[in-house]
Amino acid sequence: MAAPALADNPGYDRPGYGFTPVVLGAGDVTIEQGFPDWSRDHQDGVSSSMYSTDSLVRLGVGGPFELQLGGSAYDYLYSSLSRDQTGLGINDSSHGHGDTNFAAKFAPPTSNKIFSWGLLASVEFTNGSKNFRNDQNQYLLGAQFNLQADERNSLGAYLQDVRAGGKDSTTVALSDNYSVSKNFTLYAETAFLHMPDQGSGTVTGAGLAWLVSPRVQIDAGFDHRVSGNAPEWQTNLGVSIYLGR
Repeated sequence: MAAPALADNPGYDRPGYGFTPVVLGAGDVTIEQGFPDWSRDHQDGVSSSMYSTDSLVRLGVGGPFELQLGGSAYDYLYSSLSRDQTGLGINDSSHGHGDTNFAAKFAPPTSNKIFSWGLLASVEFTNGSKNFRNDQNQYLLGAQFNLQADERNSLGAYLQDVRAGGKDSTTVALSDNYSVSKNFTLYAETAFLHMPDQGSGTVTGAGLAWLVSPRVQIDAGFDHRVSGNAPEWQTNLGVSIYLGR
């Protein structure tokens, strides 16, 4: 995303796929909140919409490391089956809180100003509400690579593997972040998704990030399914707040 106006603010992990390959300073905290994030899917005659108030708290612990705690205090799922045997539609909805995840980020400093990279490892526990918890703990390993192509364009590549129940889900995402100004960034992204027993699909999308102040960022964006098995629509609307010194 755009270079923060506050010198000690390394940027935010929202929005889009991947994360910023820079860690917070020791003792600094960032809160990143969705208001909410939304996704819609349509498969085999069933339409479903998911609203999630995803939260992420990041804490700098010194050196090239930071710790993260994430989850969703409130999720809402609405499903609709076009018609049953009587010719009538069937609707269902549920709400509750999502699973909690704990993560560690590693992003070594580099003397090369045009290239940066980082690793993220996390575990997501099965402590969510009945309709919003995973069947098993999920273990994620992600790698982010950023290249400052020129003064305005930053290219990103994100690789992710999520393992649960002996099976792997993978994501490969590419992005281009364009700095319109010091505080306003547009981005475009495309991602290839593979899920066990469900196949693969591709999404593409765009969005923006606006540094309202040196400590506050607002983001908005969307992704749309291009092919295969992937969410039909995904949108994000959120705010991130830097609480460093």
